[in-house]
Amino acid sequence: MTNNYKVTSSNIELSDVFQTYGEDYRLNNGMTEKQHKVMRNIINCRTAWFGYHLDRCDNCGHTENDYNSCRDRHCPKCQAVSRRKWISARLSDIIPVPYYHVIFTLPHLLHDILPYNKRLIYDLLYSSASQTLLAFGRDKKWLGGEIGFIGVLHSWGQTLWRHPHLHFLVPGGAITDDGRWVEPPYRGKFLFPVQALSMVFKGKFIEGLKNLYDQKQLVIPPEVCHLGEKVEFENWLNRFAARKWVVYCKSPLADPEQVVRYIGRYTHRVAISNGRILDARDGKVTFKYKDYKDNRISWKTMSLDAQEFIRRFLWHTLPSRFHKIRHFGFLANGRRESSISRIKRLLDTGRDQGNPNITDDYRKPCPECKDGSLIPQMIVTRFSKIALTVAACFPGVYGDCAYDST
Repeated sequence: MTNNYKVTSSNIELSDVFQTYGEDYRLNNGMTEKQHKVMRNIINCRTAWFGYHLDRCDNCGHTENDYNSCRDRHCPKCQAVSRRKWISARLSDIIPVPYYHVIFTLPHLLHDILPYNKRLIYDLLYSSASQTLLAFGRDKKWLGGEIGFIGVLHSWGQTLWRHPHLHFLVPGGAITDDGRWVEPPYRGKFLFPVQALSMVFKGKFIEGLKNLYDQKQLVIPPEVCHLGEKVEFENWLNRFAARKWVVYCKSPLADPEQVVRYIGRYTHRVAISNGRILDARDGKVTFKYKDYKDNRISWKTMSLDAQEFIRRFLWHTLPSRFHKIRHFGFLANGRRESSISRIKRLLDTGRDQGNPNITDDYRKPCPECKDGSLIPQMIVTRFSKIALTVAACFPGVYGDCAYDST
């Protein structure tokens, strides 16, 4: 049920929903081991279950104890610090050119088989979309060189329904084989034509999906068991191909600080933030969401049965060790640093330009003196083992530690 958004946010969190209704869900629904782990981690995040850490102010010596975070990538409490650290590490990668935001989506008909083939389909989505962008970059009609880009997978829509799509942030330009930097012919308007991108992407994805089926790698769920017959699968594939495949490219971003902030909006986002959950009682969970109909954005609310809310959230549990953020082209891991240095020289910006105005705000300020920062002295795990000490991990370099205090 939806209505215009008129409710202010409460203190209800996702962990409260799991704490109240999670046990009933476990008893009445099948869950993977990973989903059990995600629910457990979110319930126990920043409680004694994960142990504690001791902090001391680097200015006045004030000390505090606090519980550890679960550090699960699905937990809405644990993404702020991870996101800021990731952004901080990417600051030196920003080059002074326009950046384009390109989005690849999949038709909803795929939802029949997606839950049983997440890793295969997400990997295929990544490979099909990235190969499409790289091919257009190589095309002399557009750039005629190698482009680079960062991709982030999201699997949800605003109401937690399945909506697998990729966000790519693409610097506007390419390195040619003879070592030149070339800019898009329609700089300031668009990078590549989205209709053509969509057609090539569709072809690559459908070919890849058919190959997975022919190699018997796809799991056919009981609900659509008829797809086990090759003729039925090919008919389904034809209907799938006939659906609308949306590829969208937003206006370019030129300001480096704007680019950094923009990246941070997507990299460590989870299916729903705590700030969107408004109420959880009487077996219902109410949350706010953005409605994008008619090219107008408006906030509305939705109330779901708590079991349905949990089911939808757990849909978006990623496979173990799956890489949600990936780098391609001249931004690929292992060659990114040398490529960026080379491009800056080509653009005559090799001298130090300074970083965008993004501060090291993952430091926790001291509540006593207000001037210092609380630096972790010791982290004790839930098994009472000391996991982190100043002598071992904080020789004056706080930013290198794996620590989450927000």
